[in-house]
Amino acid sequence: MILKGTNIEHRLRHIKNKKADGEQILAEVQLILRQDLQWDEQISQQLESKNKVRSNDFDFDLLETDKIFHIDQIKEICIDYRLRFLDSSYFKGKIPQKAISKIKQLEAAHNTEIKGFKIMAPSKLFKLEDKDDPLLFAPIGNDYYYLIHKWGNDLHPLRKLFAWPFKNIANLTLVVLAISYFATLLVPEGLFSKKSSTAEFWIIYFFMFKCLASIVIFYGFALGKNFNPAIWKSKYFNA
Repeated sequence: MILKGTNIEHRLRHIKNKKADGEQILAEVQLILRQDLQWDEQISQQLESKNKVRSNDFDFDLLETDKIFHIDQIKEICIDYRLRFLDSSYFKGKIPQKAISKIKQLEAAHNTEIKGFKIMAPSKLFKLEDKDDPLLFAPIGNDYYYLIHKWGNDLHPLRKLFAWPFKNIANLTLVVLAISYFATLLVPEGLFSKKSSTAEFWIIYFFMFKCLASIVIFYGFALGKNFNPAIWKSKYFNA
């Protein structure tokens, strides 16, 4: 068997071409990573933007119907659980990378740039002007919103119960009346007279109610608190 000679020039060109292919692949990877980083930055800018956008150019055939919510449904949840539904620019927490990834998937699938992001969350998670579990939405149009991502922990199971007194003045009055009644029951018999009577009970009850109502009114005015229907879309701390 006769071995064929090695052409050094050919080997040299082969190594050169191989190296060039490797550099090209590396350059392409760097370009992809750079474009992906720019995409992330673009989405972050939109999340921090205060531009008012009422709709996005979604392909409705690609949307999941169970993630579409009307503003009235969002409002009801916000009032029941004392949450706020505000522009994402007011959100002071960190938007998770998974949410960014879902936005990118939506933009790629619908071939559009999504704007006008909204977030539903407790007041403490927003940078409110007066200065546990956010949900990220994008407007579809006609007061409909598309749920993109939810993160964080679930709300406390009793949060709806705790928020119930703050839905309206009637609920708050009922709670104050109930607390006043139980507080009156804790007053020892014969504290104000030797013999307890029904009239004395109701006098103490009325006194308790006035004290508690005064505290509630002072707390409300001093801290600028308001009822749930008045704050769910307010960007102000003392709404």
